[in-house]
Amino acid sequence: MKLLDDSERARYRRHLLLPELGEEGQLRLKNGSVLIIGAGGLGSPIALYLAAAGVGRIGIADADRVDVSNLQRQVAHSTADVGRLKVESASESMTAINPNVAVEAISEMITPDNIDHVIDSYDFVIDATDSLDAKFFIDRACVKAGKPYNHGAIWRYEGQCMTVLPGTASFSSLFPEGPEAVAKEDVAGPLGTVPGILGCIQASEAIKYLAGIGSLLTDRMLRFDILTMRFDEINLSGQ
Repeated sequence: MKLLDDSERARYRRHLLLPELGEEGQLRLKNGSVLIIGAGGLGSPIALYLAAAGVGRIGIADADRVDVSNLQRQVAHSTADVGRLKVESASESMTAINPNVAVEAISEMITPDNIDHVIDSYDFVIDATDSLDAKFFIDRACVKAGKPYNHGAIWRYEGQCMTVLPGTASFSSLFPEGPEAVAKEDVAGPLGTVPGILGCIQASEAIKYLAGIGSLLTDRMLRFDILTMRFDEINLSGQ
């Protein structure tokens, strides 16, 4: 196990003062790994906060390039990054925040054919995609492999999130018929802050899992609407 040095104790001082986290929890973060699938609206805040928190190894996978229309919400990228691979600009932003973390940029599309191999070496997976099809095959691959993961999705002013561990309710179990069972509507938005809010929640779930603190969003789905500023929880324990 890698231990904290003096510079890391200074960097993570506010974490070390938290009784639930402390040095033991911070060490677990340092020795843990997370894969983020998607480097856009959700992936951006997730990546930045996991890097800032000191997760030792972070993979970020995306095949897209930065477009100027992304900058309204994808805070890991800047105007100067337009045209670059998202994983390249996100990696630079992450290491600028915390050079102690090892960032693995995966500039390929994650598909049903390669996901098993890609997720294998990580402790926790986060779905930060904007594709319904991807959400289903990520869920199924993680459940099959017994890989802990977090599902997140946004639409306009709304977001939803759940964490899946072996034996708990999964996203696919809510819709056994697959993507065809989910109503598809025209894409509009989202409000730029929505992925920021949800991304922070997703990052928090990964941090809690690695550090072994708190209660995870298992067997329940958290949903929110920014227009009404209401947060609701759906109990999934009967699934």
